[in-house]
Amino acid sequence: MIPIENLLAFMLTSFVIIVIPGPSVLFVIGRAIALGRRAGILSVVGNALGTLPALIAVAAGVGVIIASSVVAFTVIKIAGALYLVYLGVQAIRHRHAHIPGIQQRPTRTRRLLAEGFIVGLTNPKTIAFFVAVLPQFVDPAAGPVWAQLLLLGLIFEAIALASDSIWALAAGTARAWFARSPRRISTLSATGGVMMIGLGGALALTGSKS
Repeated sequence: MIPIENLLAFMLTSFVIIVIPGPSVLFVIGRAIALGRRAGILSVVGNALGTLPALIAVAAGVGVIIASSVVAFTVIKIAGALYLVYLGVQAIRHRHAHIPGIQQRPTRTRRLLAEGFIVGLTNPKTIAFFVAVLPQFVDPAAGPVWAQLLLLGLIFEAIALASDSIWALAAGTARAWFARSPRRISTLSATGGVMMIGLGGALALTGSKS
């Protein structure tokens, strides 16, 4: 069992890190602005699920190898950046499809979850974060290290899930207000797409292992 002081310190550290908007938050906001609250929330869930393999890998010790490999880190980073750009382009191309009054089929839940999952899975900074931060709060005398790493990671995921959901709801609510004007909702959808393209570009241009 992880000492309570370690857990409290980790929760406080996680909260401070999570509330500062980062790539996941910007992705969720962009999705909610482009597609609405439902898409935003499902993107949050999908993104969280996508980070679970990284957490399991770190708990099993594989994450250290990936985080220390420049090639593996760069390949994953570029793949994730390109996928974000793709989603942004799609949001811009189909911006008129989300205008009220235009007949459309709602985006499937499975597709929204899958897209969020891929974004979370291809974010190499997740592995780097887990490798760098989680071990700092582990007590080797408190039980299996892998189990402690897994528990800390799940706590981080829970806090991130709650925080990102708030961002998604806020952005989706703003979109609902803009939806009163077809022109505004079209512009807003395009803005969400531009945000995702910009985020993808920014992630691709960051240092190889920053």
